[in-house]
Amino acid sequence: MLGWLCLTFGVAFGSSLVPLISIEIFVVGLVTQQPGISCWWIGLAVALGQVLGKMFYFLAARGSLHMPAFLKRKEKPDKALSPWRQKWKTRMEWVRVRCHRHPHWMFGTHAVSSVVGLPPFAFTTVLAGLAGMSSWLFVSTGMVGRFARFTVLAASPAAMAGWWVH
Repeated sequence: MLGWLCLTFGVAFGSSLVPLISIEIFVVGLVTQQPGISCWWIGLAVALGQVLGKMFYFLAARGSLHMPAFLKRKEKPDKALSPWRQKWKTRMEWVRVRCHRHPHWMFGTHAVSSVVGLPPFAFTTVLAGLAGMSSWLFVSTGMVGRFARFTVLAASPAAMAGWWVH
């Protein structure tokens, strides 16, 4: 069981960094193949992996984590930007200013996103960093929401099987 939980943590961590990996599909597959693993432990392993992985995005958006040079875009003078890129840059600056002005909005948005997935958790992670949300609040909100989401998901195949049998 410990091996499966470590694998679950690893897949959750990887899926938080690389969005092409679906932790939801992994969890459903895991509980159908390993029904003896408690949904509580699966929820905890996924929550830890997801929040730990998203910390990189959160800290980078907050400015606490400095990205390597090869990941940074080379800044062009504003006059060299295309109209589309200039508009995008202006909108992102507007979002950043709004996030700083209303950090309490971010708590609710991040909490809902961590449970429901809308708006996308990756998006609210970056916005939480831009808003200057405290690390403690980011981690606690994300852990509670992700734990709830994936515990329910891990319990759902067993619940469905119980309904179909009766």
